[in-house]
Amino acid sequence: MKTDNPDIFDINLTDFDSRVLEASHKQPVLVDFWAKWCSPCIVIAPMLKKIIKEFEGQVLLAKLEVDEGENMKLAGRFQTRGFPTIILFRNGEEQERFAGAKPMHFIREFIGRHI
Repeated sequence: MKTDNPDIFDINLTDFDSRVLEASHKQPVLVDFWAKWCSPCIVIAPMLKKIIKEFEGQVLLAKLEVDEGENMKLAGRFQTRGFPTIILFRNGEEQERFAGAKPMHFIREFIGRHI
């Protein structure tokens, strides 16, 4: 996913620990486990992008396309049951998660609980 927002970036198995777990010690990192074939993933993507922009750098969004390379190993590591699965990391640990496309107010409140 290409974006002009530095708070939104793609990740993979290789850089997950540094760009998510280590980075989450400075600010919360939301990870979107998604797939190109997943309709709810396509629905939620623009909402996440808009909400991350609203939070003005208080939270980062890392996009993990589960079908690329060995990324499915991360989906297994975090026991995702479906896509999209959104997990918020803080201080190197999972804080909370949700699955499926949710309305914008739900996502705002979800992030707001952690910043």
